[in-house]
Amino acid sequence: MHRRGFDTVTQTLGIIGSGMIGGALARLAVAAGLNVVVSNSRGPDTLGDLVAELGERARAALPAEAARAGDLVVATVPLRAYDRLPVEALAGRTVIDTMNYYPDRDGRIAELDSGELTSSALVQRHLEGARLVKAFNNIDFRRLFTSARPSGAADRSALPVAGDDPAAKADVARLLDALGYDAVDIGTLADSWRSEPNTPVYVQPYMAERPEGLSEEEMGRWFFETPGVPVPAARVKELTDAAVRGSVGGPPSAVPRR
Repeated sequence: MHRRGFDTVTQTLGIIGSGMIGGALARLAVAAGLNVVVSNSRGPDTLGDLVAELGERARAALPAEAARAGDLVVATVPLRAYDRLPVEALAGRTVIDTMNYYPDRDGRIAELDSGELTSSALVQRHLEGARLVKAFNNIDFRRLFTSARPSGAADRSALPVAGDDPAAKADVARLLDALGYDAVDIGTLADSWRSEPNTPVYVQPYMAERPEGLSEEEMGRWFFETPGVPVPAARVKELTDAAVRGSVGGPPSAVPRR
């Protein structure tokens, strides 16, 4: 894993949600020289192993504390729990939304099913006063961690970002750069559907072709051991430009699960 300093205003990354995507981002952030404050709905006492692994740059806290501590804050909880994100603590913050809509997990949400809102627009409505940016939602947690590369590397991948605040998107793009990725601006939160489940840029481009006939055990081993496929910025733009808005939500087996 590459290491580099992050010479912008972001020195601490707050993370609300300690699942697979949250854990991968915490590890990348520490490797990049950032401080990390991690939290979940179960309380700091449940995060001892993760904090011990991350080392002296990390500490556990309650979600509101993580929100206040972070120069940037990642919200990476199941979408069904979006309305439990701490509104007051996140007011004025740039919040990175990694969440995806999986109806079989989250329950049906009429405004999303109808296309009236994107999932990020729904979260932004709840987080009044925050500056929401959609990112890290279209790559599985394993490839997110293992495909990070230094700036300028020939096999560096890019990830799409969407948001309504240009300055917030610029801050998130700098974070992506520090963590090992280029950023492709795909527009506003209303455009963020272009990186959601069932679109061309979602998960599959970053993964090698899966062999046929694998057992469940073999499939798990293949998932964890197979390197990712580099997806450069030009390809991300091509895939997101080609997206056609259709059915929303991912299947229960989709990854990442945030």
